[in-house]
Order: sequence, then C-alpha cells, then structure tokens
Amino acid sequence: MTPLHQKLDQLSLTTMSRQLDQMIADAGTKNLSFAQALESLADMELESRNRRAIERRFRCSRLAAQHSIDSFHFKHHKSRMELKNRILRLLDLEFLAKGTSAIFIGNPGVGKTFLAKIIAWRACQANQRVLFTTAMDMLNHLLPSQVDHSLVRKLKLYTEPTLLVCDELGYLSLDQQTSNLFYQVISTRHSHKRSTIITTNTKCGALHFVFYAVSIFMRALIPESPDFSLF
Repeated sequence: MTPLHQKLDQLSLTTMSRQLDQMIADAGTKNLSFAQALESLADMELESRNRRAIERRFRCSRLAAQHSIDSFHFKHHKSRMELKNRILRLLDLEFLAKGTSAIFIGNPGVGKTFLAKIIAWRACQANQRVLFTTAMDMLNHLLPSQVDHSLVRKLKLYTEPTLLVCDELGYLSLDQQTSNLFYQVISTRHSHKRSTIITTNTKCGALHFVFYAVSIFMRALIPESPDFSLF
C-alpha cells in the first residue's frame, strides 16, 4: 500500500483507495486528464457512499424485504386501477417534502401492507429515514416506558423518521393509555411535518370506536390525509 492509499483510507475515501490503481492504468490507456481521472474516482466514491447509506436506511427501517411497484398487481381489483394514478404519485415522494400523510383502508389481504412497504422502500432508496412497525408493536414498546421514565427517548424512535409506516391499526381496540401514546406519536409527527402511512381495515369514520378517547386520531391526522380504499 502506497502513502497515497493510506492517506485516502485515513480520509475514509476507501472506494477511491481501492480503485486508484485501476484508474491510473485507465488514465494511461484512455488518455484521461488528471482532472478527468480524479472526477471519475470521486464519482465512484459518491456512488459507493450512497449505496451504503441506502443499505443502512433499509436495515434500520425494519422492512425485511425490498419490494418494487412492479410487483403490485393493479389489475387484481378494480379499486387498485381506480387508485393507480394516485398510488404512483406517492412514489415520487413529494408527500414527504410536504409532510403529508396517507391512510390505506381495506379488508385483510388486499395489499395495504405490501403497498406501504413498496413506498417505504422507495423512500429508503431516496436516502430517507424510514421505520416500519405495527401499531401494537409500537404501543407495546412504548407502554412500559411510562414506568421506567424512558418515554421521551423511546418516542423519538417513532417521531423522528422522515416516514413512519404504522401497520394494522384497528385490529384491536385501544384503552386510554395506549390511545394517548398513539396520539403523542401522531401529533408530534404532524407538528414537525413528518409523513405517516397508516394501514387499517377500519373506515375513517369508524376509527373513533378503536380509541378510548373519541376523535384524538381524527383531529391529529385525518383532516389533511388522503385515504386509499383498496377493499
């Protein structure tokens, strides 16, 4: 290893260090200028860093798999075809920049979770911080923190990601404690304009039956969140 390789490694330019010898050889055979060779090395470094960043985003997202929109069968149900343009618009991720949230409504097995994961993976690819969780997993994680005084710290896990996917809301009713915890997560994200995708089999108008405190969900999220009814 030459002193230049060592200095590149010390600067954490590991890809440039690995590709240096090959680039020197290519510069000679392709008659590249010093600036052209250096720019190519910089491009390789940036591409490698971006790839590693996306890999980190995915690992931290808890998505478990990387699904693309090509695997979402729009012809499976007419409701999917009716919503196709709206769904595809979500993939441009403009809703993240605006802090807009979305609610996917439908019976079990219609693809709500799958679609939410597709969008979440797309956000990871854009190097955005993402977290996928079920509603009950999140609340079961937060509930004991009220006893050990770690609530503020644990709330940040759910309030700080650019996109939170909260799956399976409405499968179980929530008592006063869990309703309040859910409201803290949603209201904090809403106030900081951070997007949330919620999947549920419960119509928006009936969600208050899921909660101990009537309308805490509606006043935090629903007024400006489009719903996607997949049936």
